[in-house]
Amino acid sequence: MDEPQTVREIHLNITDGDKNVVALLSDAAKLSHQEIKQAMQKGCVWHTRNKHTQRLRRSKKALNIGDEIHMYHNPDILNQSVQAAQLLKDEGDYSVWYKPYGMLCQGSKWSDHTTINRFVGTNLKPQRPAFLVHRLDRATTGVMVIAHSKHKARFLAQAFEQRQTEKYYQAIVHGKFEHSENPLTIDLDIDSKKAVSHVRLISFDMNANCSLVEVKIDTGRKHQIRKHLAAIDFPIVGDRLHGIADNDEEKDLQLCAINLTVPSENSSEPISYRLPEQFCLQLDDANIN
Repeated sequence: MDEPQTVREIHLNITDGDKNVVALLSDAAKLSHQEIKQAMQKGCVWHTRNKHTQRLRRSKKALNIGDEIHMYHNPDILNQSVQAAQLLKDEGDYSVWYKPYGMLCQGSKWSDHTTINRFVGTNLKPQRPAFLVHRLDRATTGVMVIAHSKHKARFLAQAFEQRQTEKYYQAIVHGKFEHSENPLTIDLDIDSKKAVSHVRLISFDMNANCSLVEVKIDTGRKHQIRKHLAAIDFPIVGDRLHGIADNDEEKDLQLCAINLTVPSENSSEPISYRLPEQFCLQLDDANIN
């Protein structure tokens, strides 16, 4: 049996400005210099100076007396991996990507190496800063935009906040989605906040007893689509949180952002980005059988 991995949380006060951060952490954590450097690249080491704290990745960062170094080292988290995001369109000051299942939109003090903005920031060529302006759940796949300047990040974030964007999703749900209204508007508050979704049937698979639906959301509440579909008795396949208690725990969540429309700074016409067919959900996918 493998020995349990050691979780280390280390906080160091710098009393000698000539000390090297890698050597300090190596001594404190009983890890090799290479292991410390790898951990730094994955985002679990932080540097505090004058009450300002940020991730520290540069192994040769000069330290001042009074600085603080923090390391949150969890091997189970650092050993996690995800599929690569796929570039759909490079617009210069922002880019459009396919986010795969399991990729995060926000890191933690323990790491950020499985986040989409970290992936984009290290893999997009030419290399540019990567700013998150909207989110998808970890289990949701689909189209996302990433900003590459602070100006563009403010512009796009404001567009999402002020509902100047349009977002369409596909979901595979249990049962035959039949309603007199097509699309069906679901107007059910979430956490005491207004939430509106519009659901339209695309196709039905009799053998799997599952429906492929398209969902347009007017608001962006946490787990909005998952909660709304479950509330009308059409839970999403693979939804272990809001779904039904059957074999779903072995299936990935069948929810995908397929189309995103954002305003343009240079034109009155908005710009739409449609997910290529190979990334969209398939009703006859083996995941639902």
